[in-house]
Amino acid sequence: MRAIWKGAVAFGLVNVPVRLYAATGEHEVTLHQVHAADGGRIRYRKVCSVDGEPVTMDEIAKGYETADGELVVLTDDDFKRLPLATEREIEVLEFVPAEQVDPILLGKTYYLEPDKTAAKPYALLRGALEEADRMAVVKVALRQRESMAVLRVRGKVICLQTLLWPDEVRAADFPILDADVTVKPAELAMASSLVDSLAADFDPSQFEDRYDAALTELIEAKVSSGDTQSLPQPPAQDGGGGGGEVVDLLAALQRSVEKARTSRGESALEPAPAAKKPASRKKAAAAADDDAPKPTRAKKAKAKAS
Repeated sequence: MRAIWKGAVAFGLVNVPVRLYAATGEHEVTLHQVHAADGGRIRYRKVCSVDGEPVTMDEIAKGYETADGELVVLTDDDFKRLPLATEREIEVLEFVPAEQVDPILLGKTYYLEPDKTAAKPYALLRGALEEADRMAVVKVALRQRESMAVLRVRGKVICLQTLLWPDEVRAADFPILDADVTVKPAELAMASSLVDSLAADFDPSQFEDRYDAALTELIEAKVSSGDTQSLPQPPAQDGGGGGGEVVDLLAALQRSVEKARTSRGESALEPAPAAKKPASRKKAAAAADDDAPKPTRAKKAKAKAS
């Protein structure tokens, strides 16, 4: 498992360094949306509703719409300025009886793993919870949001289970529940008898997700019968496969050439003069002889006489 949070449990004057791990994970067969005709994956693009242009993640902010139709835009810097005193601390507020925590408030469960140096204070907190048979009510900041939570013991590990805030629980407002309903004693006795006949100790391992099992069996049957197809490859985009870097390099070189010409007073639109090839040694020597000053007739005659 990979730790998703690192901090400490503040237990009075005792500080217990811990790491947080997700304790649960839903099992499900991973399915993708595909085009039935050719099997192509269905993609979703983030597009601005005003100009219709695609938007990248670094261009996205969060907005709050007021009751009168105004928009308040909140950036990452705005969220960084919000106070989160419990950002790296699990603060124990009180210890309460477990039966007083309404199960409807319970949220996601995490495991707390102590640091190597915190085995003893971790065991101390775990023992205190077991001895008192209570849960510790705490505050913790996870994913930039402050949450209430409880600490409880499961085997040898301390679990942190997030709680909903009271205003996040909806009221069950069903008028029919207030209607007068008469239940006869014989009917109640029969219902109680049915409960007794189905009474058992809860063992979740004896239950099975039949839908997941049937879906897995269906997929395996299709694979075994050869009812599959190759994954379609999307067409290559212009400039793809690393070509974009080449195009950018050529563009940069072209701009450099134009800048150099402009600095020399040349037009950037004129074609570059063809570069002269270096001459061979023989041609270079012949050219040097041709360029050398020629002797006059008088000098030739004098040289012949001597």
